[in-house]
Amino acid sequence: QVQLEESGGGLVQPGGSLRLSCAASRSIFSFYYMGWYRQAPGNQRELVAVITSDGNTNYADSVKGRFTISRDSARNTVYLQMNSLRPEDTSVYICNIRGPGRNYWGQGTQVTVSS
Repeated sequence: QVQLEESGGGLVQPGGSLRLSCAASRSIFSFYYMGWYRQAPGNQRELVAVITSDGNTNYADSVKGRFTISRDSARNTVYLQMNSLRPEDTSVYICNIRGPGRNYWGQGTQVTVSS
């Protein structure tokens, strides 16, 4: 079992930046997929960004060029750097990691973009 704890959310003005962290309770070295999703009230959960164990990344079209996902295996942590934030980025951001026969989700961290 792996627990995931997200942090770094908060209130930011449009155009601002935040860095989200997802800390795993044990090594993420064996997990081949690490992603960030988001879900706003009344909306379906959507993929924001993903990074694989070999370093390949993929992003939703809506965040390309603004968000960057990265991982630090030594710290068992996945990051999401979010720049040029927009009001439509307001959501709960949720971390997900996957390995063979394993799939874990965090509880999420709220990001609110508002002036």
